[in-house]
Amino acid sequence: MLNRRHYRVKVMQTIYAMHQHESDSLDKEERFLLQSIDNSQDLYLVMLSIFDELQLKERTYLELASKKHLATKEEQNPNLKFVNNSFFKILANHAAFYDKLEERKIDNWKRNDDCIIFLLEAIKETDLYKRYMAVETTEFKKDIFFMYDVFNEIIAPNEKLYDYLEDFKITWVDDIPVINTLISKQIKAIRSFEDSIELPQVFKDLDDKEFVRNLFRKTVLNEVEFAKEFENKTPNWDKERIAELDTIIIKMAICELLKFPSIPVKVTLNEYLEIAKEYSTPKSSIFINGILDNLVKDFQTSEKLKKSGRGLL
Repeated sequence: MLNRRHYRVKVMQTIYAMHQHESDSLDKEERFLLQSIDNSQDLYLVMLSIFDELQLKERTYLELASKKHLATKEEQNPNLKFVNNSFFKILANHAAFYDKLEERKIDNWKRNDDCIIFLLEAIKETDLYKRYMAVETTEFKKDIFFMYDVFNEIIAPNEKLYDYLEDFKITWVDDIPVINTLISKQIKAIRSFEDSIELPQVFKDLDDKEFVRNLFRKTVLNEVEFAKEFENKTPNWDKERIAELDTIIIKMAICELLKFPSIPVKVTLNEYLEIAKEYSTPKSSIFINGILDNLVKDFQTSEKLKKSGRGLL
């Protein structure tokens, strides 16, 4: 579900938290790290279950409105195009999805239906919804495209929803863009009623899980050694002036360069420079790029850099 850059970010955040809390319990912090990654599956289920709750909430509203004592003609004969959307039907037949909701005890929207009501109102106010409902005929392809647009234009960028997710579980903040992109791609890929949404695994394979564990443990256990590698390569920077997050990023990059022979040097450099751009100070990526570039040259000269396989340098 998550990619390697996301795993690197999770490791970086866990090491930073260890420093802040002055924790020395490697096992405890590793459990927290793996749990934060595992929680991304709950976020995926919470986001996907929004569709189920939207359909249920609107169908309930239409049924109640039709039974009012003085129901209007429109209320007695409501437009059911939205609640009968093909995507809702595909999701309703997804037994594995509902089994997973029960297994993971995902019931956020049962307890917080105000978010669903808010999203439903936001959807119904848009021209996108009005154009869709104005066409009497139903086409599978247009149903899917409509729901794809609803997710990308209304649900995913909704600030109230984002605030709720952030408040509910802080570790979800960095996961939200990844999960939203995944769901968006899954909706767009649907071509027929025979298609289903494949529920993603937390880790693609055992290699990914071992990568996370090894990167975390090898970085933490060798922090002093890795710090010595660059302490004399920052002549214009006092230790106190180097952002703590920058030092963690550099140590993790050194760890990959020296302890992960199958990961290409260019991949390591690119990944950590992108992480620095997103998570550290504006000048960090330039600073880190200079440090790592010099380290790679030194490692190559001293033959510390031992990469196995072709094209890894």
